[in-house]
Amino acid sequence: MTRITKTITTSTLLGALIAGSATFTACSKPAVEAGTSAATPNEQNYAPDDDFGPIIGEEVAVLTSPPNVPPPITRDHATKLIVDLTVIEHVGRLADGVEYMFWTFGGTVPGSFIRTRVGDVVQFNLHNSPNSMMPHNIDLHAVTGPGGGAASSFTAPGHTSQFSFQVTRPGLYVYHCATAPVGMHIANGMYGLIQVEPKEGLKKVDKEYYLMQGDFYTEGAYGEEGLQAFNMEKALEENPDYVLFNGSVGALVGDNAITANVGETVRLYVGNGGPNLVSSFHVIGEIFDTLYAEGGSLANHNVQTTLIPAGGAAIVEFKVEVPGTFIIVDHSIFRTFNKGALGMLAVGGPADTTIYSGKQDDRIYQPEGGAIQTLPSGDAKPVPATRTMEERMAMGERFYKANCIACHQANGKGVPSAFPPLAKSDFLMADKARSIRVVLNGLQGPVTVNGVEYKGIMPKLNLSDDDAANVLTYIRNSFGNSGDMVTLEDVQAAKTE
Repeated sequence: MTRITKTITTSTLLGALIAGSATFTACSKPAVEAGTSAATPNEQNYAPDDDFGPIIGEEVAVLTSPPNVPPPITRDHATKLIVDLTVIEHVGRLADGVEYMFWTFGGTVPGSFIRTRVGDVVQFNLHNSPNSMMPHNIDLHAVTGPGGGAASSFTAPGHTSQFSFQVTRPGLYVYHCATAPVGMHIANGMYGLIQVEPKEGLKKVDKEYYLMQGDFYTEGAYGEEGLQAFNMEKALEENPDYVLFNGSVGALVGDNAITANVGETVRLYVGNGGPNLVSSFHVIGEIFDTLYAEGGSLANHNVQTTLIPAGGAAIVEFKVEVPGTFIIVDHSIFRTFNKGALGMLAVGGPADTTIYSGKQDDRIYQPEGGAIQTLPSGDAKPVPATRTMEERMAMGERFYKANCIACHQANGKGVPSAFPPLAKSDFLMADKARSIRVVLNGLQGPVTVNGVEYKGIMPKLNLSDDDAANVLTYIRNSFGNSGDMVTLEDVQAAKTE
């Protein structure tokens, strides 16, 4: 408890320093004598264009929720841009069966995407809902001024704060709450992106999407059901239970996947809200044709993976040349397959077998060995003596989405030549007891499913009897399968055979 109090006190002090930095900045900046230059050699090589032209007219900013992006800016002049952003605290879905009290800009995690043009004068209206329990403010990394706006935007519940600023440097910038304790506000989802377009605008592309990674620290472990509270100790140890794209497990999976067609160029605006972890951002099966690292103006090309720091951003562009599902990951890979940082880009259109043929041959080279992997189990928890079919279906679905979807896919069809289908599976449905033993003990191939041979390894997961009954009830009654409920008695009997 002492450690938490000390951390909050330090964070409170930081918030006070941010809020009071206007006076300090004015007093501490050294003067430059007349006839001398303050430029360093590096600065002399970069001459920012501060001739923004006149401010013409005004318009209300179009704000969008992730993964959508406002339309490109087509005007050729700066304007007065009015931004209205509302802070909303609400309970939302973290994962199936798991809820969390999110603090948000605009009701979503990440917050609303803001699109501006360099030279715009932004009138920023920050509204804090009357239903909020906490005061909030906003630090926009695109702002040149004390606290990035935090010093001017501290807003109590039921109030509105207004301040203005000019966006003077093009780029993709993070914004976040900077109210003490700062880390807790960010960890609860208070971050988003603001894009400042250059005078000439951005190159036209076919699709644009908005993604942001964040790490979440909950009282319960990953997948533990119920309303989960923020855990300060885990945050201090930088040990998140969830690492997510767009604020929830599955936010960019299945029906929520972003889409494109063969031949189209995709631009992703990618941010990292943190509060702690650096993202190793990667799209499996794609190469970034152009990367604007850290959201700046310098373009790199033909990049596989890019690091995005907490509080940083990047713009990646690539042309999709073959159809399929491209997996979006944090390549610190356990975060993807065990903590939720997984998204999907679904690409439709004709195949090009020159660029990618698919599997052309399958032969034995050298077995990897006979050992079946074992994953550690958690502490045993009390289990009800009986469950209804509806309970087992619901709990089985949650378990499947948390543990099985990466291999067997959201539709149960698996991955051709790699992971067998569960959908309308003759192997699954032919023998209930065998299916139970496979789930409990793992399986090393070969195995034939629907006439196709598979030679992979399914690891032993050390499931509880209840988990096994739940997930098997779900998969035997989903994806076109029609079976009965798997009970604890069925599981225990199969273990003795």
